[in-house]
Amino acid sequence: MRKVLLLLCATPLLAQDPLSLRDAARLALKENKSVVAANAGARASEARVEQARGGMLPKLDYSESFARSDNPVFVFSSLLTQHQFGPGNFNIGPLNRPAALNNFQSQITVDQPLYDAGHARAAVKSAELMKTMTAEERRSAQMQAISAAAAAYTNAVLAAESLKAAEQAVRSAEADLERAEAIRAAGMSTDVDVLSIRVHLAAVTEQRIARAADLDVAKAALNDALGIPLDTPHSLTTALTPLDLPDLALDALEKDAAAARPETRQSRLAADLAHTQAAAARGSLLPQVGFHAVFEADRQRFIDRGGANWLASVNLRWNLFNGFADKARIEEAGYSTARAEAGAQSADSAVRLQVRRAYAGLRAAAQRIEVAKAAVAEAGESLRITQNRYAAGMANVTDLLRTETAALESRTRYLAAVHDQRVAAVMLEFAAGRLSADSEVLN
Repeated sequence: MRKVLLLLCATPLLAQDPLSLRDAARLALKENKSVVAANAGARASEARVEQARGGMLPKLDYSESFARSDNPVFVFSSLLTQHQFGPGNFNIGPLNRPAALNNFQSQITVDQPLYDAGHARAAVKSAELMKTMTAEERRSAQMQAISAAAAAYTNAVLAAESLKAAEQAVRSAEADLERAEAIRAAGMSTDVDVLSIRVHLAAVTEQRIARAADLDVAKAALNDALGIPLDTPHSLTTALTPLDLPDLALDALEKDAAAARPETRQSRLAADLAHTQAAAARGSLLPQVGFHAVFEADRQRFIDRGGANWLASVNLRWNLFNGFADKARIEEAGYSTARAEAGAQSADSAVRLQVRRAYAGLRAAAQRIEVAKAAVAEAGESLRITQNRYAAGMANVTDLLRTETAALESRTRYLAAVHDQRVAAVMLEFAAGRLSADSEVLN
């Protein structure tokens, strides 16, 4: 019984696993369903490469069949292939009206393309390009999962800090109420001051309730971004503090984005794929040469009374006219190539714009932090002075409530600025194509 009680007491402690921002990113890479799907897609693309390579290798088939008939042609040819044809089979009667005959036929066929106008090579190259594109798609899914987890984690920490600020505001309002009641008891103020502070206390209490609800939702959203059950509890250990980032050059970030973003790489690979498919379409105008071989065994009974034969041939096939379909296919491939090249240019411009937007957001957030930090200190000092002046009867309740509200708002703006800086730093790493579970912005 004692062991059971100890286990029950320890369960909540075990459930509240500490989770840092970097841990959240790594967990998202394992559990996020988009990443899981992208990993499966990457493995499927590897299998498609092997399928395409199979087109360059010989095809070996085995077949087994049974037939019984009294058709004269069937009986005549089957006796020949079974090596059972004799002089008596030339008699006109049995030749015209033969008895029914069994034929067990076993065949092994081999087909090997000798020249296919580059279709197999084009198929392999296309599959390899698709494999690389799928790998970039997986990397994009991983980066998106990390950025989503980082944003959700930062939102949850912001919600927790906002709740703390609201609780502090409630405690401060409660202290103001006690102070006002004491001053009223001393005959230095009226009920108006007490009622005004009670209204203010009710307002900040409502804010505390709302912030608590926001925190519950933010924690559930974090678990959703991680790909784990929504009710999974965590103890978030990465504090909402400003990041100390080095000076970043916008030109270098844009170059990194153009070279490293999965979207730009995919667009260039799509252009290469279009060129490969265009070459394959032109290859349809060329002849194709193949080798075909057959080994056949025919038997009257399954294991005996039979014979074997073989056939080997080389065949050429040349598409001389296909209703202009080949010409249309070549034109389609040319337009697809032009579209892919235009898409590559568009993707390059889009990622550069995203880098600039994230860069501007990061700089603005850093400047806001400095302004808000100074405002928090000034609001705190102003509140302290006003509370002392009110206690001494040198300030009215309006001044007190105004400074209380200003202190809460300045703290809220500071937290929002820090939140925006951390999110913007992650998004800038994402925009530059450098975001990973080991990125410094996750410290």
